[in-house]
Amino acid sequence: MQNRYSRQTILQNIGDEGQEKLSKSRVIIVGCGALGTAAANNLARAGIGKISILDRDFVELNNLQRQILFDENDVGEPKAIAAARKIKSINSHIDVEPIVKDLNHTNVEEILKDIALVIDGTDNIQTRMLINDVCVREKIPWIYTGAIGTSGMTMNILPEAACIRCLYPSIPKPGSLPTCDTMGVLNTITVIMGSMASTEAIKILLGAVKPENGHDSSLIIYDAWDNSFDKVLVRKNEKCACCADKSFDYLNADDREVISSLCGRNAIQITPADVKDINLRELASKLEHLGSIKCADFILLFKIKKHEISVFRDGRAIIKGTNDEKVARSIYARYIGT
Repeated sequence: MQNRYSRQTILQNIGDEGQEKLSKSRVIIVGCGALGTAAANNLARAGIGKISILDRDFVELNNLQRQILFDENDVGEPKAIAAARKIKSINSHIDVEPIVKDLNHTNVEEILKDIALVIDGTDNIQTRMLINDVCVREKIPWIYTGAIGTSGMTMNILPEAACIRCLYPSIPKPGSLPTCDTMGVLNTITVIMGSMASTEAIKILLGAVKPENGHDSSLIIYDAWDNSFDKVLVRKNEKCACCADKSFDYLNADDREVISSLCGRNAIQITPADVKDINLRELASKLEHLGSIKCADFILLFKIKKHEISVFRDGRAIIKGTNDEKVARSIYARYIGT
């Protein structure tokens, strides 16, 4: 252990005692895309004792431009599984847990239980609001991070300090925000922001970060193309629906089935209620005479006419080729079941 972390423990900021703290910490990275892979790589090498990696999706060829843990051999494999395998080969002394799920209001409390820190690697504001609800309620620190085009931002959200709803009181209208699909993303900015987030994670785990002015936070904005750096003070809103009024709207949603549009991908994701793990091999045998099938331990790919259906072991499915929820729900019921 001393040889592995010697360049880190010699730092006055960390030392042997700090390294011991890191080795006993449990962090979850929600979303293992460009930001998540950068953070996972850094934290594994830093010796975080347990890293949970949650992602709902699988590796695609266009991910390789910026998602640094993956290579061509990983295409078609669930991101969480591929990332965990790579992380384990980087540091076999830590515990790595892959979670192939969609984080939503039906499972978020169980998944974030006993977590010391949450790192945001997601691609949508709804999931961030949900993370915010649980973390504010349970007093779990989390790090909001995003990147688009050539710029990115990150913000530490600490217990009793300004939360993400102090920054964004409500979710912007669909289509009002740019996405990687519509605007593109420079691969260096995702590595930079992922590294900034993982640095903040280490500082938080070591107790080296506190709210500004007692309850305020800072939003850090960096543009890699212009090489510009800004720091915006986010004041705690004493009327914030979440951290002030303790109204956890995203966590307390009534609908148990979750249907969401995957922005910029012409696809709908369906997460059914109360479905146990399904037998993908058995499902594949039922569908093989209807269209093209590829099946692995964690994912089944089924192509029929103009639609492509990716089915995961937890019953969740991504239906490509439509943005219509009713069409997607019909396809799910027809080929997978109700």
